[in-house]
Amino acid sequence: MKQIVILCLGIVLFVTVGFAQADKSKTTQGKQQSTGKPATQAKTQPENKKEGPKLSPTAEHAWRKYTIASRWNDLDLAKDALYDLIIEFPQNDSLIFALAVYYYENQKYASSALIGQDLLARQPKNLQVLDVVAQSYEGLNLLDRALQHYESLYLATNSLPTLYKMAILQYQLKKYSESLTNIDILLANPEVDTLKLMFPDAQKKDKEYPMRVPILNLKGMVYKDQGDKVNAKKYFDEALKIAPDFVFATENSAGLK
Repeated sequence: MKQIVILCLGIVLFVTVGFAQADKSKTTQGKQQSTGKPATQAKTQPENKKEGPKLSPTAEHAWRKYTIASRWNDLDLAKDALYDLIIEFPQNDSLIFALAVYYYENQKYASSALIGQDLLARQPKNLQVLDVVAQSYEGLNLLDRALQHYESLYLATNSLPTLYKMAILQYQLKKYSESLTNIDILLANPEVDTLKLMFPDAQKKDKEYPMRVPILNLKGMVYKDQGDKVNAKKYFDEALKIAPDFVFATENSAGLK
């Protein structure tokens, strides 16, 4: 829940820029508001700087409700205000994206996926939206659709954590050959040794592990599911050699007996 509060406060500038852009065609003053700063700050500028465009009373009310609700951590009221603002500014993607993240953070994955798909229809290469949609489909257990969006995200970013996520989904979908291919790509990349991922330790406390450790564990899991206990144990042991307290490799290795 803390993440959505930070997001809500963080998009204030972007929303204000959106308001200025929405009113640009209605006022020549909007053309002079090129810095994207809130109109209330214009008074502190030199006298030759004119004040930015003003909001309608309805939008002003929704905006004030949104900022106050966000500051006071009333997320449901902030969500309602977002809807009011979206009605006023239907082309403002920052507002719509904030709503998608709100639903995702509250595990309403169907809503976040649907909103994200509407955004992708307008911005098919928006990486943040792709990420939210992929995670939303994963939350809905629609793994094929989640994998499709992670693949698009990886093609645009070459992100190793995204490729790792793809390998996990392929394993879950029993696409073992594809999963192993991506696992080998990951293991061959030296950057893997510079990255860390968070997993619970034996005390169920979050701990950072080198990314190579869960990748090796995943490779062991693929072989285990295919009935190859020799290779499965080999990769579980490799993971444990790097991180002896990696619980998942310990449990997987014990399960081979």
